[in-house]
Amino acid sequence: MTAVIREARPEDRPFIEEIARLTWDGEDYLARVFESWVKDGHFYVLELDGKVIGTAKLTLLPDKVGWLEGLRVHPDYRGRGFGRMIQNFMLQKGKRLAEEGIIRALEFSTYYLNKESIAMAKKDGFKIVKRYYIMGKAVEEIKPSKPSDSTIASLEELEYEEYIPVGWKFVHKVPEALDWLKEKAIIKECGGTKFMMPKDSESAFVPFHLSKPYVKQLLPCMAQEALKANQKYLEIMVPEERKELLEPFRELGFEVWDNPKEPNVLVFRRAL
Repeated sequence: MTAVIREARPEDRPFIEEIARLTWDGEDYLARVFESWVKDGHFYVLELDGKVIGTAKLTLLPDKVGWLEGLRVHPDYRGRGFGRMIQNFMLQKGKRLAEEGIIRALEFSTYYLNKESIAMAKKDGFKIVKRYYIMGKAVEEIKPSKPSDSTIASLEELEYEEYIPVGWKFVHKVPEALDWLKEKAIIKECGGTKFMMPKDSESAFVPFHLSKPYVKQLLPCMAQEALKANQKYLEIMVPEERKELLEPFRELGFEVWDNPKEPNVLVFRRAL
């Protein structure tokens, strides 16, 4: 058997859809972002004897960050070193991009129960730089209301420091992030309050401000967007330093995934 890592191609879609169906109980976003990722580039697949069994993506973010995402291995091929093979390839890709001056660090996020990924990252020299609580609320509990399209004029509109959550990506709050958000995020308004969500996946919503009254006002409009994307839950990211918001958001019906005592979303970084 010969394993080859190469750029993803449009004809790989059936293999990607199969991997997505078998990941996260079929709720993986990989198939939904396939076309945009192929167009964006730095999207790779691991092919074994003509079958795509693994994937990985490197996305260029503001502040010369290479964001690692989409690392998957088909369930039938796990535990055979293919995840490590893809990881090593992406680390070498990052090193080359750093030598070209395109990036200066690799970053990624993962769930706290992803023990294998966390262990591999620490072994490869990644350090945790930010931690979040991801909270969810069932959409069926909310009466939806249609939001209006909006935009963002300044990063000061966002009540986040250092990192701006955009789904499961975490973007450095630097000047060039403003244009990136205008291009990559969908921004909506609901009675004077705003939220955004990533264009390339149906994932966590991002209220511009984190407070109980602000999020409460956004709930109907976020529910409408979730229903359009066939999402069953509203999910928001709460920075570790805003832990005091957990109880007020619980009063709105949100719960922390798996209810851990510590933050459950970890952001890793490795300087190059």
